[in-house]
Amino acid sequence: MVNITVYGPGCAKCKETEKRVRHVLEQSGVEATVIHATDFAEMAKAGILMTPAVAVNGVVKSKGRVPSEDDIRSWLS
Repeated sequence: MVNITVYGPGCAKCKETEKRVRHVLEQSGVEATVIHATDFAEMAKAGILMTPAVAVNGVVKSKGRVPSEDDIRSWLS
């Protein structure tokens, strides 16, 4: 099981990031838990200074941009 965390306060870019992550998961059939972390203390603890950000199994893969679906697919393989 893959654990994915989308970090962001809930802005449009953060929502788009979560939407893309869920879409790629649906297409690929990968079982994953997706959490959207909006707490700034949690973001700071993870070293996130720019949002949106995405972590896969605790490893930050993207910060400060909306990742492409191809990027997300590559993180899952």
